[in-house]
Amino acid sequence: MIRTKQKRSGPIVVDLTGPDGNAFALMGLASSLAKQLGIESPTAEMMSGDYENLLEVFDKNFGDFVILER
Repeated sequence: MIRTKQKRSGPIVVDLTGPDGNAFALMGLASSLAKQLGIESPTAEMMSGDYENLLEVFDKNFGDFVILER
């Protein structure tokens, strides 16, 4: 089925079990969002620990705009 692109409203939802949930995709999203918001990208802090640290730092910085689903 082909449909017309629908306008998104509300927060971005990221499924952590899918391809958008890998560390590189999340750091890319963080970098893009930081640029849009005019803030310094938290990617260095995201890389300073394990995957759980990455998620915590991402949520701390972008939790108002992005919902992470496990």
